[in-house]
Amino acid sequence: MAVFALLNFGYVSNSYAQEENTEATTEEATSEEVVDDSTTEAVTEEQMVEEEPMEEAAPVEEEEAAPEKSFHQVVKDKFIAGGPGFMSFVLVCLILGLAICIERILYLTMATTNTKQLVENVEAALKSGGVEAAKEVCRNTKGPVASIFYQGLDRSSEGIDMVEKSVVAYGSVQMGLMEKGLSWISLFIALAPMLGFFGTVVGMIGAFDAIAEANNISPGIVAGGIGVALITTVSGLLVAMVLQVFYNYIVAKVDSIVNDMEDASISLVDLLIKHQTKA
Repeated sequence: MAVFALLNFGYVSNSYAQEENTEATTEEATSEEVVDDSTTEAVTEEQMVEEEPMEEAAPVEEEEAAPEKSFHQVVKDKFIAGGPGFMSFVLVCLILGLAICIERILYLTMATTNTKQLVENVEAALKSGGVEAAKEVCRNTKGPVASIFYQGLDRSSEGIDMVEKSVVAYGSVQMGLMEKGLSWISLFIALAPMLGFFGTVVGMIGAFDAIAEANNISPGIVAGGIGVALITTVSGLLVAMVLQVFYNYIVAKVDSIVNDMEDASISLVDLLIKHQTKA
C-alpha cells in the first residue's frame, strides 16, 4: 500500500508540473503576441506620422506652381509670336481707327441738339422780338441744327425760296462735317484683315520652305509658320470687327442728326411763313 501510494503521488506531481509548464508556456506566448501587437501598432502609428507630412506637402508643391499669366502678358506673348513686323501694322490700324472713332463720337455728341426745344425757343423769339431775337437764340445754341436755323433766318428778308435754298445748301455742308473721317475708318476696317491675311500667306510660305529644307513633314517644322499665320489672321479680323462696330454707331448717329436737321428745317420754314403772314 505504501509503495502504491508513493507511485500515485509521483504521477500526480508530474501531471501537476506538466500543467504548470503548459500554462507558463501559454502565458509567454500570449505576452509575446501582445508585444507583437503593440509593436505593430507602434510601427503603424509611425508610418501614419510619416505619411501625414507627405500628404500635407502635396498642396505646397501645387502652390509653388507657375502663376497664371495676366491678360496683358498673354496679349504681349501673342503679339511677339505673331511676328512684330505684321502685328505692328495691325496695331497701327487699330490705334488710328479708334482715335478717329472717339473723335467722331465726341463731335457728334456735342452736335446733338434738342430740336423740339430749339423750335419752341425760335418761335417764341419770333413772336416777342422778331427775326433778330430768333437769330440770337440760334447763336447761343450749339449744334448744326442751330447753325442751319441761323442761315435761314439771315436770308429771311429775301423770301421763303431763298430761305429753303440756304437751308438745303448749308445742311449739306454740315452733313459733310459730320461725316468727316468716316472714309479713314472704312480704310482701316478693310486694311486690317488684309494685313492679317498677308501675314498668313507669308507664314505658310515659311512653313513650306522649312519642309523643303528638312525634306520631312513634322509638326515641329511647320508649327512656327502656321502659328504666325493664324495669329496675324485672328488679329486682323478682331481689329476689323471692333472698328466696324464703332463705324456703324457713328453712321447711325449721323443719320439721326440729319433727320433732325431736315425736320427742323421744315419747321423753320413754316414758322417764317406764319411770321411773315402775321406781319
